[in-house]
Amino acid sequence: MFEQDRSAAVMGVTGGAGATRLTVELATTLARDGRDVAVFDAAFATQGLSQYLHGRIDADLTRLLTDEEVTPEAAMVDLQVDTSGDVSVCPTYAPFERIARAKSGEAAERFGQELRDATVAYDHVLVDTPPVADNPSIAAVSATDTVACVVPSSKRGVDTLARTRDRLADLGVEPHRVVANGAAAPATGDSTPVESADVAVPESDVRGVTDAPVCIEDATGPFARSIATTAEAVFETQLDVEFPKEGLRTRLSF
Repeated sequence: MFEQDRSAAVMGVTGGAGATRLTVELATTLARDGRDVAVFDAAFATQGLSQYLHGRIDADLTRLLTDEEVTPEAAMVDLQVDTSGDVSVCPTYAPFERIARAKSGEAAERFGQELRDATVAYDHVLVDTPPVADNPSIAAVSATDTVACVVPSSKRGVDTLARTRDRLADLGVEPHRVVANGAAAPATGDSTPVESADVAVPESDVRGVTDAPVCIEDATGPFARSIATTAEAVFETQLDVEFPKEGLRTRLSF
């Protein structure tokens, strides 16, 4: 039904790059186009995706990877967004002891297989991925079709991107897309441009978790348009999401 790239690791090149928020916005935008999306949380240290969910989390990703009796369906939680497609989230929400077991080599192999299996059950799979440093993050970038490196639009982000490329090369993984996150408007000039970025996402007025995803609350604004452009770039696809003519998406070459 859709193009070859079905899964993507949305990887922050450094802590605080905004990969978690971007993952949620991308998943919701794909769902606006009627696509069913699964989102996995490989950021075991921060467990950020759990903050976007409502209600109790009974089974999470770490239980899925360490307990043979837990099924993928049991570990999925509905993001509860008003879209024609569904967004199902497999969060990480666990004590330190279970996180330690979920970081084992055996658990990483199962994680990779779960990601590949999910591409059969869903139209797209997204993985909120921290900087590559442990087995879950290595599994995420190795088992997905595409790696999108999320780079803060700052000198720190630019410097870290080079090191990230080297680390991915050591794993035999290519960063397919570079996303400059939090890019300032050209007139302000208060951010460092990421020259190698394929697409740029501006800052949104909404920063808190409770008001996200912004692409639903402000579905025609510049932030939502940039997220749609990013989704198209990451998955090499075309979305049937309408925007006003005066708000055409601005693309960087890729």
